[in-house]
Amino acid sequence: MRPLALLPRPGRARRAVLLCAGVLTGGVFGLAWWVDRFGRREHVGEADALVVLGARVLPGGVPSGALMARVEQAAALYHRGVAPWLLLSGGVGTHPPSEARVMRELAVAAGVPASACVLEEDSHSTEGNARFSARVLRERGARRVVVVSDPYHLLRARQCFRREGLEVATSPAPIAGRMRARDRAYWTVREAFALLLHPRLLWARAPDGR
Repeated sequence: MRPLALLPRPGRARRAVLLCAGVLTGGVFGLAWWVDRFGRREHVGEADALVVLGARVLPGGVPSGALMARVEQAAALYHRGVAPWLLLSGGVGTHPPSEARVMRELAVAAGVPASACVLEEDSHSTEGNARFSARVLRERGARRVVVVSDPYHLLRARQCFRREGLEVATSPAPIAGRMRARDRAYWTVREAFALLLHPRLLWARAPDGR
């Protein structure tokens, strides 16, 4: 048995735990602040394509509020002439059909020609959105894109698409009236945790190094 004098002092161990907890908490909430601030601003310029990230499809193929808002925002950008076509990214979730197919119906109803809607139906995550979308974009010669999603999702989405070698601008879908403040706070903190768990995303830069 070690002499009592050599045992770690409870106060010192407690301070170490508190310090680690403080660093982790500060990191999470610091990232959450960045996630929130980034998602509140539109970063849109002329692009080769608009990429719309999928969201939940409800039973019977009914689009969720998030899915409708994302497509409405992308359709508005299309009509402004930001890009000549939409890449709708999202596979089949809990309820069919695929998110991409539901988004195409919404986009056409919003006045986007069906010929301007391209589907990507293999992805089931943000990283999958970026990976499979990048393949389609390269095949069509697209390099500069505007990614459309919920505000709290845009920072991580941009970083994922940057890792695929794309120039990325972002445009937030409106969430006022369809999401409570506490729900937005929850998803913002969740995104911060996702970035902390995948720190390589934080180092992704635009292809030209900016």
